[in-house]
Amino acid sequence: MARRKQSKGEKLETNMSAMIDIVFQLLIFFMITLQISEPEGDFNINMPANGQPTSSDEIPPFPDIKVKLQANPDGTLAGLFFGQRNLGIGPAAFEQLNIEILKVIGRPGDPITKDMAVEIDADYNLHFSNVINAVGACTGRVDKRSGNIVKYIEKIKFKPPTPQAAAG
Repeated sequence: MARRKQSKGEKLETNMSAMIDIVFQLLIFFMITLQISEPEGDFNINMPANGQPTSSDEIPPFPDIKVKLQANPDGTLAGLFFGQRNLGIGPAAFEQLNIEILKVIGRPGDPITKDMAVEIDADYNLHFSNVINAVGACTGRVDKRSGNIVKYIEKIKFKPPTPQAAAG
């Protein structure tokens, strides 16, 4: 096809109607295929106003079992407290703590113990080995006859320690 030469006075115009038709067809296509989705994380949850259980079947959570470890100035154990009761010091105190935890939970391995937790409040300068002994006494024991581990409580919480200068 031969090309026509444009003269200086003649304007070349393009037909825009075909382009406008295509744009409108694309616009209609995208409007029809658009799927509006809910934003992520927008869970339509209605919480009770007063925060109380709504049915009598719900079991209230167990309060944390409190264990306090007091330290001497040199970092040794000054006292092991189960609630308000002093269990003493040394290995016998940790054995007594194990017995007291067993009394609270009743039967080891009971499903109800999954909701129970122990909160350990250790003094800031206490030697770490005493904290480990307390954790071991709360989580269970080793059966002497079979050698199996008997689990008591698996949830252990630690109260944040405060330095002696801040506490006094």
